Amino acid sequence: MRVVVVGASSGLGRCIAVGLARRGDQVAAMARRYDMLTEAAKEAGPGTLAIACDVTDAESCRRALDEAAAGLGGIDGIVYTPAVGTLARLVDTDADTWRRLFDTNVVGAAVFTSAAVPHLTESNGVIAYLSSVSASLTPPWPGLGAYAVSKAALDKLIEAWRVEHPTLGFTRVVVGDCAGGEGDSLTQFANNWDWDLAAELHPVWSARNLIAGSLLDVEHLVTVVHTVMQLGANAAVPTVAVIPRPPA
Repeated sequence: MRVVVVGASSGLGRCIAVGLARRGDQVAAMARRYDMLTEAAKEAGPGTLAIACDVTDAESCRRALDEAAAGLGGIDGIVYTPAVGTLARLVDTDADTWRRLFDTNVVGAAVFTSAAVPHLTESNGVIAYLSSVSASLTPPWPGLGAYAVSKAALDKLIEAWRVEHPTLGFTRVVVGDCAGGEGDSLTQFANNWDWDLAAELHPVWSARNLIAGSLLDVEHLVTVVHTVMQLGANAAVPTVAVIPRPPA
């Protein structure tokens, strides 16, 4: 399949881009950080495209998708992985932080999908978005409320796209705790957290049984995403959850 992976320079996006390429898909990896992106493409193997893209810029999205379609000979599937997560109590979350969260987690997904629809219509394709357990399966985690709100908005956005374009596949992939791979493939979700606040909130998360107690093997996530891509629009799964097994 010809698959675009957005947010592929690091973390889970990088794992998915590399994993799909190694499973035989033709992959175009996209992200803002082009230097890291080219390294990811090398890791994925020959033929993997590295294309710079800022998901918050509509023209950048259109240009990147046109380049991917030309390089791959079309686009059958897209995986949208970019996400910003800020650890802060709601009372301490300012307007700039809210905008930053929504710009990537919601507006970026909407803008990129708008640019992708013509390509997916040609191939009867599918687009999968990484969502969050805290938005879909559990109450919001204290300190991660703003992130959960943005991901809940993403969930509703996916439903809205499905209603307006019923012939295409729109899949929400709910992901549990996953560290990713090694090096740049490690998740960078918590890189900018306030660790004093994290230490304060961790007992609360644990007491409310929000912490799984184990981490998801990233290869399982890649396998699920690969399956979603292979199913295509005709057999698209609206929602799939990939969460770690509770410890025995």
